[in-house]
Amino acid sequence: MSDKNLTVVRLKKNREASVARHHPWVFSGAIDKLVGNVESGDLVRVVDSGNQLLGIGAYSASSQIRIRMLNFNGEDINRDFYAKKISHALTKRKSLLESPNRTACRLIYGESDQLPGLIVDKYQDTLVCQFLFAGIEPRKAEIVSILAEQSGCKNIFERSDTNSRDKEGLPQTTGVLWGAEPQLIRINENGMLFDVDVVAGQKTGFFLDQAENRQFVHKYSSGKNILNCFSYTGGFTVAALLGEANYVTSIDSSAPALELLQKNLGLNGINASKHTSLNGNVFHVLRDFQSSGRTFELIILDPPKFAENKNQVTKAARAYKDLALQACKLLSPGGMLVTFSCSGSIDMNLFQKITSDALLDAQRQGEIVHYLHQGQDHPIALEFPESQYLKGLACRVY
Repeated sequence: MSDKNLTVVRLKKNREASVARHHPWVFSGAIDKLVGNVESGDLVRVVDSGNQLLGIGAYSASSQIRIRMLNFNGEDINRDFYAKKISHALTKRKSLLESPNRTACRLIYGESDQLPGLIVDKYQDTLVCQFLFAGIEPRKAEIVSILAEQSGCKNIFERSDTNSRDKEGLPQTTGVLWGAEPQLIRINENGMLFDVDVVAGQKTGFFLDQAENRQFVHKYSSGKNILNCFSYTGGFTVAALLGEANYVTSIDSSAPALELLQKNLGLNGINASKHTSLNGNVFHVLRDFQSSGRTFELIILDPPKFAENKNQVTKAARAYKDLALQACKLLSPGGMLVTFSCSGSIDMNLFQKITSDALLDAQRQGEIVHYLHQGQDHPIALEFPESQYLKGLACRVY
């Protein structure tokens, strides 16, 4: 469809600057006028207050993010457009895709790949997709066809069972989009083997964004007694034990995840006597460990998202602080705290302050050894700071 036939959305004069700088989100409060009729999923022509073209976006009637920009030049949005964007995303990740030691990675990371609301992860010959935006939903069949053609993968499975769909007025859904339903998929990540449940596991099955941080933990684990909190299926646990950790204790609230963790230990030839799994609430277990006098030389905190939006930041900050505080009480002098937040609403400056406050309350001192972030297959777009959601600190604690 030519952009000349699209509904025009005019922005307010004081709210157009971010889009002019290629930020891909237009919030409902930035819209001055709609010229024509528009429904969720429709393409729209976005103009500034002087009616100068800013680009083409897709509309969502239910979300506070009313429009997500697809381009900033007025290019027609058709199959060729999506084919070019997908091809570019795959080309950027060519070194990962060709590596025999990395058989799983993120192929498409939404706005950072100029495909808002689309997440695609590759596990061997299976793609797992999330369609998280009303504007990408009508193009699903077309996108699946392009992905099958360009990736050469046998199976494409949908995991659009997230709260993001609710905000878009879309039903949560999962199922086969191409090929057959995958079983457990065995992946290789830098020499570590993991079985991944892409059908029922968290997110798309595995936390691919932590791949490089698992290598960091591997490097610092030798000879240490380690506690891995929110362990899921054992990514950091396996990395630590293959890094010659003396002993690792893993805590998670999911019994099925811990069962898969045990299997992943076996896949990597790890002696089961060097590991213990605890099925429970991390906050409660940390306090129990304090009561029993347990100490550790390295503690990993990789909790789920505590803040879904800015309104939840204060509550989330308290949770992150309490978590770090309880962990610091268990660290031996000179031990290392590796702590993460995947809440996009909490930036690195705030996260660093939260961690500092926790150490202060624990009457400990610390220094930052390393800043941690999402891997290279989750690129951070300069014009879209929201793409940097995962942040972490490795701190030496005295």
